[in-house]
Amino acid sequence: MSPEDFRLESYDYPLPPELVAQEPTNERDASRLLALDRSTGAVAHRRFSELPELLRPGDLLVTNRSRVFPARLLGRRARGGKAEILLVRPLGDGLWEAMLRPGRRLRAGMVVEIAPDFRVRIETNPIRAQRLAGPGPATEPAGAENVLRTVRLVSDDLALEDALERHGHAPLPPYIRRDDRPSDRERYQTVYAREPGSIAAPTAGLHFTPELLARLAVRGIERAELVLHVGPGTFRPVEVEDVRDHRVDPERYVIPVETAAAVERAHAQDRRVIAVGTTATRALETATAADGRVRTGEGETALVIVPGYHFHAVSALVTNFHLPASSLLLLACAFAGREPLLRAYQEAVRERYRFYSYGDAMLIA
Repeated sequence: MSPEDFRLESYDYPLPPELVAQEPTNERDASRLLALDRSTGAVAHRRFSELPELLRPGDLLVTNRSRVFPARLLGRRARGGKAEILLVRPLGDGLWEAMLRPGRRLRAGMVVEIAPDFRVRIETNPIRAQRLAGPGPATEPAGAENVLRTVRLVSDDLALEDALERHGHAPLPPYIRRDDRPSDRERYQTVYAREPGSIAAPTAGLHFTPELLARLAVRGIERAELVLHVGPGTFRPVEVEDVRDHRVDPERYVIPVETAAAVERAHAQDRRVIAVGTTATRALETATAADGRVRTGEGETALVIVPGYHFHAVSALVTNFHLPASSLLLLACAFAGREPLLRAYQEAVRERYRFYSYGDAMLIA
């Protein structure tokens, strides 16, 4: 390791704004795939649909089956001003921890009307301010301040879950400069998503189709699932000079017994464990001990992976392209090496890859 590996400024890179994907590809697996050999630094340009040919029989893919829920609520205050609420974490009995905009104008006791039969009452004044580079309104810049509060959802006619489904919006990240559409409810979601709880998609999984999963199985590639519900901590910008000092809020995860057994079996048989996304990586690395044993059940992770980290669980990674100086980019650099990874990013820019949530993918193996 060199001192540059720990300096935040080492993780910046130039990106033409037109390369930030605003729309998904017509077909999920039609996205491009940059394959990076982390032993040599060599790159190859492929399509995601070619993934089965790039993997080995016996590889174990681990995917995150968390489902994005319509966490973004748009409404108006009593005096007519617009308000936006991003639900972050359920507290029970209709209470949620949430981020509000305009945060400083929304005080405890105020009510935001989402629909004639659905409203949000603000229960507390600011808990803390937090800057995000992830989920947020498409009309405001990435990194705009969000203020955490406790709010209560009130629905006159529908169960709260049904009211959210009817009136909530897909929490697209702010670098997608458009309003969400009904189609985003399906496309900003993996095909294997099952358990609601994420405020952002585990985007590496967006490229898979049922047909591609079937082809992987025919090739002898095993798949196991876990759950990590993506929260705002994932998107907190790194604002410390030494990246080792960065901290994130905990996120909930679940490692099923069968997944732990599959990972341990792969390790024992010297087969690769391929994490689909940084979320699956963090959950696996949190749950896996140095001797390879994997803890099962529910937990929380606040693991920050930066260069110098020793990986115990994951031996290959499917991931998207990440924001400069973000914790997700740090994780990818920790896995591939900072210089090889950033050289691959430079190549992706030259080749006009599409970046971020609806963009193209990488295979680092």
